[in-house]
Formats: sequence, C-alpha cells, structure tokens
Amino acid sequence: MSRYKELTKKISSYFTKDKDKTKSKFKRFIFGMRFTDGFAYKLIIYLMLFGLGYIYLYPLMYMISYSFMTMTDIIDVSVNWIPTKFTLENYRLVWEAINYPRAFLDAIILAGLPALSATISSALIGYGFAKYDFPFKKTLMVLMILTFIIPPQVTMMPTFRMYARYDLLGSIKTFIYPAILGQGFNGAIYILIFYSFFRMIPNSLMESAQLDGAGPVKIFMKIAIPLAVPAIIIVFLFSFVWYYNETYLSGLFLRDSNMLTLPLRVQQYIDSYASLYPEGSLASELMQSAKLAGNILTILPLLVLFFFTQKYFVEAIDKTGITGE
Repeated sequence: MSRYKELTKKISSYFTKDKDKTKSKFKRFIFGMRFTDGFAYKLIIYLMLFGLGYIYLYPLMYMISYSFMTMTDIIDVSVNWIPTKFTLENYRLVWEAINYPRAFLDAIILAGLPALSATISSALIGYGFAKYDFPFKKTLMVLMILTFIIPPQVTMMPTFRMYARYDLLGSIKTFIYPAILGQGFNGAIYILIFYSFFRMIPNSLMESAQLDGAGPVKIFMKIAIPLAVPAIIIVFLFSFVWYYNETYLSGLFLRDSNMLTLPLRVQQYIDSYASLYPEGSLASELMQSAKLAGNILTILPLLVLFFFTQKYFVEAIDKTGITGE
C-alpha cells in the first residue's frame, strides 16, 4: 500500500512540474524574454506596419489597377480592382498627347541642372559655415534658416516681380540662378546637411594639409569633397525629387514656357480635357483611366531612380545623420 502511495505521489509531482514548465514556455512565447520579443509584441508591430503600408500603398495600387481598365470596366460598377481585360490604350493616349519622350527629357533637364547647381553651392556654403569664422556668421546662419521657415508662397509675389525685372520668367534660369546662390527650393536644408557633415571632419586633418602646403581650395577639393560623398548623394537626390515634383512655383515661373516639368505637362493635358468635358460628365468619368495612367507615367521615373539608388540613398542618410541618431 505504501509503495502504491509513493508511486502516485511521484506521478502527481511529475505532472505538476510538466504543467509549470508548459505554462512558462507559453508565457515566454506570448510575452518574450529580456532580449527577445514575444508573439504579442510582434503581432502588434506587424499589424501597425500592415496598416501604415496599406494607407501609403492604397492610392498607388488604385492608380495601377484602374489605369489598365477599359472604358467598359470604368462604367461597370461590378468591376473593382481587377480589370476584365488589361489594356495599354490609356497609356498610349497620354504618351502621344504630351509627347512623353520630349516631356521626360525636359523634366530631367529642369530637375537635374538646378539640383546639380544646388548641390555645388550648398557644399561651398556649408563648408564655409562649418570651417571658417567671419563677421556676422551667426546672423547669416539665422537668416539662412529663416529662408526655410518662411513659406515660399509668402514671398511669391516679390520673387515673381524680381524675376520679371531681370527677365528670367519662362525659362530654366528661374531655377538655376537661385540654386547657384543657395536659395533654390529648400536650399537651407541642403546647406544644413553639408554644415553638419563638414563639422564632423576633424580640424586637425585640415591643419595637417596646411602644414604640407595645401591651400583652402586644395583642402576643400582634395579632402572635404571626397569625404562628403554621402552628403553629396543625399542632397542631389533630395533636390532632384523636389524640383521634379514641384508644380505650384514651377507653374508660376515657367508660365508660357515650352519647357515644363512632367507633372505640369500631365496636369496641362488633364486641364485641356476638363475644359471640353466638365467634371461629373460621363465623358469625364470615362477619362479617369487616362488621368491615372498619366499619373503613373509621372511617378515612374522617380520609382526607377529610387530602385537603382536605394542602396546609396539609405547609406547616405545613415552617414549624414538625417535619421536623428
């Protein structure tokens, strides 16, 4: 009898230990441990990422889906997201209407030349602020930051009159000249990026070059610029994208010009059609696919650019400290 009780006690103890062990495993699986995340934490993170991704990707997915639809699919309420028949007719309409190859070349020139000018001038100005002391340096720094704080719409009319006085309106010079002087679109941001990057370069490196007989220009070209490649990449890409996407000031300064940015060229095509067929009419609804195809053709060059430069883009952001770390 005593052996029976002892055996029962051992079996009971074994199952109690096994139950505690299973409970501990389940708790670790749900809530994690000190250095590992649990299932509940991962589930919350993935749900948040999925929600944010859906918010950002929904307009793009909508444009892609409806840009391949035929007019029959557009007026058929039973067709959603997936066209009954994929067509490239909408893209052909926009391609021929805006002469896409010429519009694309104009957009690259209008964004590329000012972006290159802004990158060169910002590097020079940022290097001067970072490595030299001169009178009214802090005052000039504050004025430079104010150019970013004040919205360009506030200074739009004086700027427009000034450009008109110097006969710059309607040409790419309205973009290039301010960029050369460090006052292009969001020019203060580029200067601050170079300023913070050049400040990280130790002064002892510059002093060593001076002892070897290098002048200020040679130090800038041979030491500062090679070290600032990540900043150059990020500034050029930011500037290129901002000039490429700009529509408000571009529409004002490039009015009556043969060269327009790609978003403005597509908008011009949409406006010309809207003047013939007012918003809300059946014809206007039928052209929704063509409008969306035009938007896809507008953003396609930027998507291709980011696809090929994303490695350098991420590395440059990390090295220039834009992430705020």
